[in-house]
Amino acid sequence: MGGETSRGIYLAATLIIAGVGSFAFGMGFYVLPGEGTPGTAWQRMCRAAGVAGPSRSTPQPPAAPELTTVVVPHAVFSAGTAEQIGHGATLALRCAVCHGAQGMSRADAPNLAAQYPDVIYKQLLDYQRGARSNPVMTAMAASLSTENVVDLAHYYASLRREPPEHGPADAPALVRVGDPMRNIAPCASCHGAADRKKGAPSLVGEPAAYVTAQLADFASGARRNDANAVMRSVARGVSAAERGAVANYYAGLPP
Repeated sequence: MGGETSRGIYLAATLIIAGVGSFAFGMGFYVLPGEGTPGTAWQRMCRAAGVAGPSRSTPQPPAAPELTTVVVPHAVFSAGTAEQIGHGATLALRCAVCHGAQGMSRADAPNLAAQYPDVIYKQLLDYQRGARSNPVMTAMAASLSTENVVDLAHYYASLRREPPEHGPADAPALVRVGDPMRNIAPCASCHGAADRKKGAPSLVGEPAAYVTAQLADFASGARRNDANAVMRSVARGVSAAERGAVANYYAGLPP
């Protein structure tokens, strides 16, 4: 009789101790860390015990490309020397697949012949620094020294641009006068021959498909290496049809 009583007391004590231990475990490792604590129950318990438990990393959005930081030196705006042009011609041999042997593309890549040297200089450095992104151009620009970039800029600026295959269409209003009601300046105020803004490319004879694609990228924010977001602001304010009309007009202009 006494043995059975002792076993009963021992069993009851064991159950009480187990219950208290379970309660303390739950309070210390699950309840007290808080249901609002990020992570699973197991992760909260590990953190409460001071152990770094397994975690599921939160995917981070890709970093936005750096805005343009290029400052074009005065030397780029002047005419290149014969040595610079000759060296640039050698460097340009690997560019011919997309931009043509004489800087006139047959693949809807930009025509570089007679392009302003400051434009080529700025765009190549933007590719190097990540402000503008393209798998091919980023790789090509990465291997160029600053001197190489200057030589390429002077070489392409020295070339003659061929006339387009078709004549120009009527100039859209956006090119001539812009749209004051939408706070859009005329394209010619930056890209015109007389009123060109430094760093703004000549669009004369550029492939319509290329110009249209760039305007669409500015509008979507996929391209963002325009200084002070000028092109992004303009491109977002015009329709796809208007962007196409502007591109077709410039594509037909003779040099």
